[in-house]
Amino acid sequence: MISPLRFTLDLKKTHERLMDHLPQKQLSTDPCGPNMLPGPCAVIRASPALPSQPPVPGPHLFTPPEVLKKQSGLGPTQVPTKGKARMQSVEDRPTPQQLASISRPRPTALGTKTASKTSKIPLESSKDIDLIPVCIPGPQSANVLPHSSSEPSFPLNYPQSPQPYLKPTLSPNLTPSLSPKPSLNPQPQKIPLPGTSTKSQTQSERPGGENNDFRVYIVTWNVGSAVPPDDITSLFGPNVSDGSIDMFIIGLQEVNSMINKRLKDVLFSDQWIELCMDTLSPFGYVLVASQRMQGVLLLVFSKFCHLPFLRGVQTQSTRTGLGGYWGNKGGVSARMTLFGHPVCFLNCHLPAHMRNLEQRMEDFESILQQQQFEGGTATGVLDHDVVFWFGDLNFRIEDYDIHVVKCAIESSKLPLLCERDQLNMAKNTEAILEGFMEGPLKFPPTYKFDVGTHTYDTSAKKRKPAWTDRILWRLRRTGSPVPTHNASLQRGLTSWLGGATKVIQHKYQSHMGFTISDHKPVSSLFSLHFPFRVDLPLVELQVNKEWCKASDATVRFTVASTYQRSSWDWVAIYKVGFRHHKDYQAYVWAKGEHATQVTFSEEDLPRDDCKYILGYFSNIMNSIVGLSSPVQ
Repeated sequence: MISPLRFTLDLKKTHERLMDHLPQKQLSTDPCGPNMLPGPCAVIRASPALPSQPPVPGPHLFTPPEVLKKQSGLGPTQVPTKGKARMQSVEDRPTPQQLASISRPRPTALGTKTASKTSKIPLESSKDIDLIPVCIPGPQSANVLPHSSSEPSFPLNYPQSPQPYLKPTLSPNLTPSLSPKPSLNPQPQKIPLPGTSTKSQTQSERPGGENNDFRVYIVTWNVGSAVPPDDITSLFGPNVSDGSIDMFIIGLQEVNSMINKRLKDVLFSDQWIELCMDTLSPFGYVLVASQRMQGVLLLVFSKFCHLPFLRGVQTQSTRTGLGGYWGNKGGVSARMTLFGHPVCFLNCHLPAHMRNLEQRMEDFESILQQQQFEGGTATGVLDHDVVFWFGDLNFRIEDYDIHVVKCAIESSKLPLLCERDQLNMAKNTEAILEGFMEGPLKFPPTYKFDVGTHTYDTSAKKRKPAWTDRILWRLRRTGSPVPTHNASLQRGLTSWLGGATKVIQHKYQSHMGFTISDHKPVSSLFSLHFPFRVDLPLVELQVNKEWCKASDATVRFTVASTYQRSSWDWVAIYKVGFRHHKDYQAYVWAKGEHATQVTFSEEDLPRDDCKYILGYFSNIMNSIVGLSSPVQ
């Protein structure tokens, strides 16, 4: 018979063994502590002065106390304040109202100290950690920004007013963006880091740009001096009518550049430009920029609601044909800032033939060196946050003869040809191509076809099939200096944060149905994920919703203090569905440094009973910087 004392001791030992194996429900009552150091990720705690959000059921992190003691030397309810991931229980999760109070450090508080390294969390445990981290992108890497611990994180407004409103977003793979009225999405959105591409990753189609992604659709096509077809709607993808694309970029090569054709284009308008405007303007897209150099043409279309946030529009062209005297070869570009982020689009037509690989590289380098833009910090092509390079780049497939290439195409062994593609090989050896990325070539070579057919070249020349038509992109290197005062911030337009812009390629395909040229068009769909958006217009327009009499035709406007006005600025009346900034019904000069309104004369007012929109055009920025709501 067991004595009562013996039974009590055995029971106590059993209880202790069970307790040692039980997981701890909470690691710390104060995950950050009073002396939390600044770092790439800071966990937001619920303020005791505000009511906490009701507990949300979710995964917890369970860690045996013995493991904690061995790793940190602390008690089971303590965590170290340095070098470890700050953790937060579900009960301490902040409310949306508290998230709205988070602010980014002022430019004057930004130092040059290196931020502390992010602690590594084991992969098995990271799936179960329920955190709300704020990761600030910055110059050292895509997700690190040094800042002072004495300043609050993320001030949503700068000291001066008005200033661009910045919408910071959190680091990828974690939580949705922060805004004045945030909504926590339980499904995290995964976005790859800069320098990576996602082949099959697609995002849900949003009807009106509900998230921070800016969708860009690029088309390149060597049209071989052909007359445009009657319909090119399919060239812009199946979603052209639903408004899910924010911007269309069209790069054409070998547009008919005979002298008689060029004279007609000067007097009237190019057939290709007219066709593209006729195709896209009914869906609400406006021609933002166009640049033509003989047969090389670049067109930029944007949804009209984005126009006030596409600023600093400039174009350039560089001739490389006949030693730089002829524009049959070369490059044309258009650059602008998209919601505060400098982006450049470069359309090139490089020298042809297998033997001219070195000449192609020299011409591309010459284009990059000669194209310079005015104002801001992004003066060269490669200074922009994102560069899209596309066109008839004329790279060929080496080593294999035409029969081997055709057999590989017919048997769908395209990776075999990709290995000997000149551009793919040059990216490993040519310094000028460093950083340029391209999606996988899963479509057949787009050159050379018999015109009017889908058959590769059967002429006497028998050109070997090749991927001459390409679309690549490049992200600017991070590590640019951080501005230390407001003036440099305004000049650079926050370009020091641009390295955190991410690019996702959704589609990369050819359009084999078009037969007017010996080339097939190639298109690609991208998402640009901005870490913030400058989305307050420089000029705000106020008008009456209905104009019933001449006295109603008065437009009042307010100008941001940072905006530089010009005596050549003007306010115009556009019909909803207009095609470009000069496609106005009437306009009036916005003269006077302190003028706050303009009035249209009665004889200038349109007579059609339809909806119109008012736009303020900036002569200095060469773009519309303010739009009104529709007017009847």
